[in-house]
Amino acid sequence: MTSYSRADRVGSQIQKVLSELLNLDINDPRLKKVVITSVKMTRDLRIAKIYFVATGCQKNGNKKNDTIEGFKSALGFIKRTLAEKLGLRYMPDLKFYYDDSFDYGSHIDSLIEGLKKDYA
Repeated sequence: MTSYSRADRVGSQIQKVLSELLNLDINDPRLKKVVITSVKMTRDLRIAKIYFVATGCQKNGNKKNDTIEGFKSALGFIKRTLAEKLGLRYMPDLKFYYDDSFDYGSHIDSLIEGLKKDYA
């Protein structure tokens, strides 16, 4: 059985609670259809890097920037709610990043489909 570090467990809890917040409590239209893909914590639990994707969000598009601005706008509420639900001694700084791995995977899929059509 694999043991997980405290940072992994706290990151998992932050992802769970933040996903619930986005679905139920945050009404900002910029944060609709946002999915938290992962949360990476530093070992000292001081910084949480939160990776997200949003429907129609492109790496260099306005939707990505709008979503990040939405997170910045709701940051106080998010941190307060997380601190309340997680009961941590110190609430980590939250940093939000667009997760472009889904875009990359989609690009690879389209290349493979193109190759299949060329050789079929």
